[in-house]
Amino acid sequence: MKTLLIALLWCLLFVLAWPLAILVLVLWPVLWLLSLPFRALGIAVDAVFALLKTVLFLPARLLGYRPTPAAG
Repeated sequence: MKTLLIALLWCLLFVLAWPLAILVLVLWPVLWLLSLPFRALGIAVDAVFALLKTVLFLPARLLGYRPTPAAG
């Protein structure tokens, strides 16, 4: 659904301002490539926080504490 909405918005932009739409079409892959290192950094930071949480809760888990599943 998201892809369809993006395609419709791009078509609308193409009708209203075609040079800008072509520029977006050309620059989108470049922006995507530039964002990859930031995504990798975000994944790494998330992994470090998960490791810290695991290490901090290790004594409680060794003593028998088990978290209850979230109600949902």
